[in-house]
Amino acid sequence: MARTDMTLDELRNYRPQVLEPDDFDQFWGDTLTEARSLPSDVKAERVDSPLTSFDIFDVTFAGFAGDPVKAWLTLPKGAEGPLPAVVEYIGYGGGRDLPGAQLHWAAAGFAHLFMDTRGQGSNWGTGGATGDPHGSGPQTPGFMTRGIEDPQTYYYRRLMTDAVRATDAVRELPGVDPERVAVNGGSQGGGLALAVAGLVPELVGAMPDVPFLCHYRRAVDICDRDPYAEITRYLSIHRGAVETVFSTLSYFDGVNFAKRAEAPAFFSAALMDQVCPPSTIFAAYHSYAAEKSIATYDFNDHEGGAFQQRLRQISWLKDVLAR
Repeated sequence: MARTDMTLDELRNYRPQVLEPDDFDQFWGDTLTEARSLPSDVKAERVDSPLTSFDIFDVTFAGFAGDPVKAWLTLPKGAEGPLPAVVEYIGYGGGRDLPGAQLHWAAAGFAHLFMDTRGQGSNWGTGGATGDPHGSGPQTPGFMTRGIEDPQTYYYRRLMTDAVRATDAVRELPGVDPERVAVNGGSQGGGLALAVAGLVPELVGAMPDVPFLCHYRRAVDICDRDPYAEITRYLSIHRGAVETVFSTLSYFDGVNFAKRAEAPAFFSAALMDQVCPPSTIFAAYHSYAAEKSIATYDFNDHEGGAFQQRLRQISWLKDVLAR
């Protein structure tokens, strides 16, 4: 790997104009009103586990169109609640894995809701358990062009709605303080955390780690790796669909969500990232409307800061909550 994007000095000054639909707020207001008009149908069943320092629950809640979405809730055993909660979203292609696969937030004293990703879960890890029952038109293999002909049918409308509903659901779960909910995720999960930060004003913090789903036009122009390359391949076949595709994507761009955020945020970017180019992340970072900071990793690809960044996130969130 090598640096193929901007220098850090250039990134610090990079503030591009990104397409924003005139009806962006109405689109998302209508989408979430429709989703929230249905029962949340939150269920949590305790899971037997050899991990005796934690209480783990198999959670189901209603996401987009009332579709059932799975998650794991992990609590430190015996903790005196209610606890601040972190809702975490998963990277592209992964699922919620097995109960107890993600323990660092609960080990640090938080309630942790790890949301499954509809239709995904079979590229890495140990699988997911949430289907996507909605069809679409022709697409490139993967999820980036599923339903891309119209923002109403686009895959990420459903997934981002699920992500918002996860923050609603966690407030109903045992041991959780509904007034202290933060969001977190890496790559696709970071993009979802950024979207939720722009759509849910009642968060205490957002931690987008090397976030995907930002500044699509630049990403497609300079990135030859999947998942962004799925869009490139689609447009190489659907040659007349360029305007339609980028119009749809503008409803799901992290830059536009960042403009509407109210919670403090802690971003990260890796300057040799070939999957989520740092310029796309800095475009969202500079647009973020609330208090913000960013960690950069000069010689890392898409793994970013890995567990070092997770430890920094825990310390950052504890500092925010202590104010």
